[in-house]
Amino acid sequence: MRFISELKDGARIQDIYLCKHKQSAVTKNGKNYESLILQDRTGQIDAKIWDPNSDAIGEFEALDYIYVAGTVSNFNGSLQASLKQVRKADEGEYFPADYLPMTKQNTKAMYQELMSFAASVKNPYLSELLKSFFVTDKAFASSFAKHSAAKTVHHSFVGGLLEHTLSVTRLASYIADHYPAVNRDLLITAAILHDIGKTKELSYFPTNDYTDSGQMLGHIMIGAEMIHDHASKIEGFPELLETELKHCILAHHGEFEFGSPKKPAIIEAMALNLADNLDAKLETMTEILENGQSLSEDWLGFNRFFDSNLRRT
Repeated sequence: MRFISELKDGARIQDIYLCKHKQSAVTKNGKNYESLILQDRTGQIDAKIWDPNSDAIGEFEALDYIYVAGTVSNFNGSLQASLKQVRKADEGEYFPADYLPMTKQNTKAMYQELMSFAASVKNPYLSELLKSFFVTDKAFASSFAKHSAAKTVHHSFVGGLLEHTLSVTRLASYIADHYPAVNRDLLITAAILHDIGKTKELSYFPTNDYTDSGQMLGHIMIGAEMIHDHASKIEGFPELLETELKHCILAHHGEFEFGSPKKPAIIEAMALNLADNLDAKLETMTEILENGQSLSEDWLGFNRFFDSNLRRT
């Protein structure tokens, strides 16, 4: 199998991919075409069927595994496949594991390290809260370990939520050790729980798309609700402590325009925002550097997320 990460400008493709997305569209000249997103475990590529009525184009739907034949070219700084032949693949022609993007890290080792951070929390109420999620709630713990952290931007792969959460928690631990004014127990707990709402915001792979709750509420509000639900079952959980923790969750994107209902009002919320933003942006840049294709050797082209032309060093 030729993986998407191996494709270059000018390459010919004749292989099976997961059709992640399919949409009918019309050109400016009124001609019908199909717009697809093809996926394997190494990434995604935009694809077009310019002649959907051709005899070489068979019936298929989104989330089908499809055999495709066509050519790859560079379009506005990104690779795009033009498909001349498409058919639904038969069972036995493909291995599903080849089409699910996976973390490159050891999931078991990451989970154990995250739980070691949880075990370091001394506050009895916060400690019990973490146990209620990761020890008592087996279904949540399993979902958390398998979920992605995003639909597209960063850590959008199986295990991505765990990888991102561990990275943010490591940064939070450094911040707490470096700045004595930070309440370490509160910050570590907030870091571990800051994205738990994504287990309900996003569906499982291969769909990895927004659920109804994800569309209408978003992971920040969902996460705050989950914390309240669990804290309410812990006898004597201090109201102010719950409020401070939920504030960290509600403010962890930092700005209203980035989806935070609140801006950071306490030092732990500010620290969490900085740790989350650092990991999200550097992971996004890392993925761009690993997967980016360009006509030049060093320049990767304009990126809308960073609002800048990006270059390798």
